[in-house]
Amino acid sequence: MFNLKNILRPNIASLTPYSSAREDFKGEAEIYLDANENSIGSAINTHILNRYPDPLQLKVKKKLGKIKEVASENIFLGNGSDEAIDILIRAFCNPGKDNVVILPPTYGMYEVAAKINDVKVKSVNLNTDLQLDLPALTRAIDSNTKIIFVCSPNNPTGSIINKPYIEKLLNTFNGVVVVDEAYIDFADSQSMLQDISKYPNLVIMQTFSKAWGLAGLRVGMAFASAEIISIMNKIKAPYNVGELAQKLILEALDNKDAVDKMISTLKKERVILIDKLQGFSFVKGVLPSQSNFLLVKTNEPNKLYDFLIANNVVVRNRSTLPLCEGSLRMTIGTPDENKKLLSLLSTFEKTYSK
Repeated sequence: MFNLKNILRPNIASLTPYSSAREDFKGEAEIYLDANENSIGSAINTHILNRYPDPLQLKVKKKLGKIKEVASENIFLGNGSDEAIDILIRAFCNPGKDNVVILPPTYGMYEVAAKINDVKVKSVNLNTDLQLDLPALTRAIDSNTKIIFVCSPNNPTGSIINKPYIEKLLNTFNGVVVVDEAYIDFADSQSMLQDISKYPNLVIMQTFSKAWGLAGLRVGMAFASAEIISIMNKIKAPYNVGELAQKLILEALDNKDAVDKMISTLKKERVILIDKLQGFSFVKGVLPSQSNFLLVKTNEPNKLYDFLIANNVVVRNRSTLPLCEGSLRMTIGTPDENKKLLSLLSTFEKTYSK
């Protein structure tokens, strides 16, 4: 049975976090003389940036919690999802001793963050159905395995990992299962967000970078038990989400209808692109996608990639990843961008493709 104390690093359990001035005082004051800020102003004509931001982003969490239907104490906000990944590894994995499991092909930062922290990475490839290979996972897990990273919808395949497989892990693995739902807004299946109350070892990651269209703000979300969130807050930098980012996220949360409209447009364009791409002779297949991108299998990926680059269109060559041989990952663009892409692919077929 999962017990958080059994996997938490001792130095983290005993850690007294840095106490910032804005954590010591909560509320609104007339005069702030507690944080050694520049009381006069800032180098640009604004009086909102000379003060430190709310270190726990309480206003954002309150509004976000209403949309996500979770309590504020179950929400972590960070400098992109990458901060959450790094913090989870630092919280639960002893350097040089413990390991994490990743499921290639998958998001590359899980491995990078683990290696930065001197934590061993075990790779268990998805099976040919792009699902969890549970027998292989069982063999890979040992007493020092602390985290399993599951990306669903998966990057770069766009596929959903079947929920019963994830639930099997949650019920049998005595470590933390991180389900990265960065692309869940584009999926037809439901988020596992409401399951955090059922599974104490479940962490859900989402982001404002994709469906919300706020990649430049670098704000990621993690949802978990209040106990795990409190540990993450102990480790994070004091002011990890800036004032402008918090204000713009609050504004964005009032525009959910606009986000839903963008999602609808991108999903329609996804259907069109899948149909059109499958008509080209050099395309061997397009994987079904529950995300805002497509993994396109082609018999000449490098040649096609170079051609698109030469014509000022940037896609991602994923040919070297397991199960992605010969594949390019193409984000769903605007309707006009998609038309240009298809026009270029038609030119490629006529001119370069053998």
